[in-house]
Amino acid sequence: MSDDTQNGQNGLSYAQAGVDIDAGNALVEAIKPAVKSTKRAGSDSEIGGFGGLFDLRAAGFKDPILVAANDGVGTKLKIAIEADCHDKVGIDLVAMCVNDLIVQGAEPLFFLDYFATGKLDVEQGKNIIEGIAEGCRQAGAALIGGETAEMPGMYSGGDYDLAGFAVGAAERGSLLPTELAAGDVILGLGSSGVHSNGFSLVRKIVEMEKISWQAPAPFAPNTSLGEALLEPTRIYVKSVLAAIKETGAVKALAHITGGGFVENIPRVLPDHLAASVDLGAVNPPPVFAWLQKAGGIEELEMLRTFNCGVGMVVVVAKDAKDQVLEVFKANGENAFELGQLVERDGDAVLFEGNLGL
Repeated sequence: MSDDTQNGQNGLSYAQAGVDIDAGNALVEAIKPAVKSTKRAGSDSEIGGFGGLFDLRAAGFKDPILVAANDGVGTKLKIAIEADCHDKVGIDLVAMCVNDLIVQGAEPLFFLDYFATGKLDVEQGKNIIEGIAEGCRQAGAALIGGETAEMPGMYSGGDYDLAGFAVGAAERGSLLPTELAAGDVILGLGSSGVHSNGFSLVRKIVEMEKISWQAPAPFAPNTSLGEALLEPTRIYVKSVLAAIKETGAVKALAHITGGGFVENIPRVLPDHLAASVDLGAVNPPPVFAWLQKAGGIEELEMLRTFNCGVGMVVVVAKDAKDQVLEVFKANGENAFELGQLVERDGDAVLFEGNLGL
């Protein structure tokens, strides 16, 4: 070994290998105000420790069952990267996790994120995590920690990936679904757009149509295509919690994600019941008509790929329908009657009418 190498004059640094520790430290400092803005009862707003802390007793729980969920944003991130618009996908990340918690009647308590990239851009990372903080505020969850991984060689060309982890709680005995019966009414809560599923197909259609992300969206001419498709997933936590607590009449919930109506509604149904869905009751956002027409997609394929305008399904007893609808509408939801539960004799989801796309 030469004297120069021994003295470190010709030795490699981590930065020369592509990992910038200083940039990572700068990002932690830049996001502290956003993280602090998510503080809630039971949480500690400080970050930088080896683990995040949460006090269930301080949050008001007496005999809680914890519920956990994790998810990502999927290939919607490719649009964010190619359109250079990173301030909204963090909301999607939170939404995909907390909407899965709320369907079991659990109140989201805290959230952690995992952000992996080939080359850390502090401003880009700050935008992403500020979006995560916004999602946490909408869900009432504290952002108590996370991980930023700079991994040259794993990601290239500005690519990055996001994963999220949420934990919620419900008092013992209050978890959903409860006992369902034929005649129970199905309600729909309107979606904000495509949410975060089916984007491999969306991107294929955009490629076929040869439209740039900066061009006006065919279904929203006053907005660029990239911005329109990056409309964040709607977070239903606060309105659903209100309906549960104020009425006591919510019997089951289904988050309409990948697999659409066909795959998600059966997840909360017993074997002897099916969901009869009136597609004519749905008023899909314009993006879905464009996707169906541009891609030549059959309606059943739309229904098993996209939410088609319904981001959450709610099951209630028939005599509680009006009360629950009133609470949802008072909390800003586009809520409507979507169908009913029937005795099953074949498929778990039955469709009447059509979407009118």
